[in-house]
Amino acid sequence: MNPYIQYMYSYPHKTAYGPLTGIKLKDYAGFLSGEGHGLYLHIPFCQTKCGYCNLFSVAGQGEAAVDRYLDAVERQSVQYAAVLSAVGAGFSQFVIGGGTPLALTERQLVRVFEMAEHCFSFSKDRTIAVETAPNQTTREKLAILKQAGVSRISMGIQSFSDRELGVLRRHHTADKAREALELLKSFAFACVNVDFIYGIPGQTKESLLASLEEAMEFGPEEVFLYPLYVRQGVSLKQEGVVTDWEAAYGQYRTASAFLQEKGYRQDSMRRFVKQGGSRDFSECGLGNSLGLGCGGRSYLGRLHFCTPYAVNAKECLVRLEQYESTEDYTDIAHGILLSQEELKRRYLIRHLLIFPGVDADRYQEQFHGDVLQDFPILQDWLDGGYLQYKKQGERTYLEPTQLGLGLSDYLGPQLISPMVRQAMEDWESTEPGADRK
Repeated sequence: MNPYIQYMYSYPHKTAYGPLTGIKLKDYAGFLSGEGHGLYLHIPFCQTKCGYCNLFSVAGQGEAAVDRYLDAVERQSVQYAAVLSAVGAGFSQFVIGGGTPLALTERQLVRVFEMAEHCFSFSKDRTIAVETAPNQTTREKLAILKQAGVSRISMGIQSFSDRELGVLRRHHTADKAREALELLKSFAFACVNVDFIYGIPGQTKESLLASLEEAMEFGPEEVFLYPLYVRQGVSLKQEGVVTDWEAAYGQYRTASAFLQEKGYRQDSMRRFVKQGGSRDFSECGLGNSLGLGCGGRSYLGRLHFCTPYAVNAKECLVRLEQYESTEDYTDIAHGILLSQEELKRRYLIRHLLIFPGVDADRYQEQFHGDVLQDFPILQDWLDGGYLQYKKQGERTYLEPTQLGLGLSDYLGPQLISPMVRQAMEDWESTEPGADRK
């Protein structure tokens, strides 16, 4: 059995989306009424494209190109704000992802925060999260983030071994990562999260543990562990790099045990939180959020939408040009309308493989059915030791066991519906040089 089939970070994947007609943002804006929603801004620019990256991002774009993009984001924000004002939308979370958001200049970073403040309403206790990379982490840019109230910084380190970084085609050194982490900690952000990759060709359990041991010296609030997926359309695939999944699974188990021994609570296959840290996964399958930018995804009830997905540089640039030339961003032209069955699957996938798991009583209240009757495969997973029942107060949860957590990328894909799977396969057969993530 291969433990690594697909990372189910959301459902359905963007590759299952298609053309939509006759749908306007105003028709679904009511899902954003009141407080407590999420706002996401996608910055699709990087210094270089990493060897394993199949995200929507482009490299080598100058300051003028980024300014054109931000002009388009501002037009989109103004149009969205005009619609949302009628429903009193309030956001409690603002996430800036990429790409590499700190690839922006200091002037552009300031503009992003001013734009968001001008166009959208935020709660006083809002959280702001930003992704970065070592080469783009400077004192001047971190000062801007601190002034803007950023509470969470996520940095992709991937390894403290220069040899392993070279294999990944990362363009920072281990020393640069150390320097960037020292700088981050000096600003005392509420949460610093660091990412590492395992399954790198030539990597051993010992070298992975050496990287994690070094990370412990900086005391990050969270650590994320990612297996090395090498998909179509990325340079490592073209070079013939193949991940040894048996070795990778062994590295995962070793790293998981190490982090838990160091006082980190494992909340999912990937996420490890320093004891006492927040557990913020509740109702993540039902919440509503708004995406900005080319690649920013929105979830409004049963409507999910974004610009068409792309991976390779040529297609990404085409999508960027289409996004920047859009006249009416409130006309929703690409996405998916989920059926009740797909909403059930989304809720299950978004809760089952993270702690505290699926609230079986809440599922009954929301979908008027028993989760085991709706998804008989879950009984097989209970019998196989992948899941277990646990009582918390008056509630009953179906949660992953330690074994189940480690097999999340094997179990999760089994919950994809035939319709969504077919749509994903159709996309893969037509999109140049890309694959699902």
